[in-house]
Amino acid sequence: MKYRNLGAAGVKVSSLCLGGMTFGEADEKSFMHKVGSDEATAHAVLDRALAAGINFIDTADVYGQDGLSERVLGNWLVARGTRDRIVLATKFRFTMGEGANRSGASRYRITKCCEDSLRRLKTDRIDLYQIHMQDITVPEDETLRALDDLVSAGKVQYIGCSNYAAYRLMNSLWLSKTNSWAKFVTLQAQYSLIVRDLEREHIPLCRTEGLGILPWSPLAGGFLTGKFERGKPPAGDARLGAKPERFARYDSERNWKVLDAVRAVASEVGSTPAAVSLAWLLAKPQVTSVIFGARTIAQLEQNLAGAELELAARHVEILDQASTFELGYPYEFIKNTQASW
Repeated sequence: MKYRNLGAAGVKVSSLCLGGMTFGEADEKSFMHKVGSDEATAHAVLDRALAAGINFIDTADVYGQDGLSERVLGNWLVARGTRDRIVLATKFRFTMGEGANRSGASRYRITKCCEDSLRRLKTDRIDLYQIHMQDITVPEDETLRALDDLVSAGKVQYIGCSNYAAYRLMNSLWLSKTNSWAKFVTLQAQYSLIVRDLEREHIPLCRTEGLGILPWSPLAGGFLTGKFERGKPPAGDARLGAKPERFARYDSERNWKVLDAVRAVASEVGSTPAAVSLAWLLAKPQVTSVIFGARTIAQLEQNLAGAELELAARHVEILDQASTFELGYPYEFIKNTQASW
């Protein structure tokens, strides 16, 4: 396992980050219903991940009913005594509980969410505390000031954001700089060979400002594992197969061409489509760590190969070309004028 700095921060994290979305079997009220693993299996996956060198774990308060993922992870940290070996990340923002303040990023709610996560995780600090999505109903300076207070109190070590528009992220960084507040060190966002929209604005911004990218859904919901075939319906036991409308998002000629290229590279390097897809992301300079989920140890093992695979420059170029996408205006105009885009 290789380790990289968490954006511009000094702490080092594994190049693969184990996502906790599937920790615990959620009930029918949760959006994670039927896609999680029981606590014993989740703990076994965590054990194997740690043994493989993964020291970075990401979860969120909203994963599972009533913070189920955080509770399962907290039980593991205590049972195994592994807290000081893990860089622990969680998120807040979406709906938890009842009442008028059950969601959002106000000072009132951030303080409560942090205390609740600390209790569920059974720890005295969160290493990376992330806002799960920008909140346009709350001034960004209120959110940042509350997060800065948590850093000053020692309850949070670093802060990050997820699912932010580029303009909002730039404004946030400016506010932090001019007020001497803690600033975001990472951006967690959807990024894969299928979804490359970040390359328009976010990646240049993160490169300039020193933020590390934490891609989520690096295998495009399982599409890039290579277990799907063009013109054939997906198996019902696959996550994409369980919801035909989700599979329809990926069922396009462009995406099948991407998968063809991934399979060709995988065959050439003697690896798997999943490992190649992860390795492509890890070859991107601004990527700090790639977040992946695993319901079983077998799924974990399949993804671990991506951390060890180093693609040649020509393989990265093949995949870049196969997954090229329309930049739109003004990006195409700029690209056609400046070759260094």
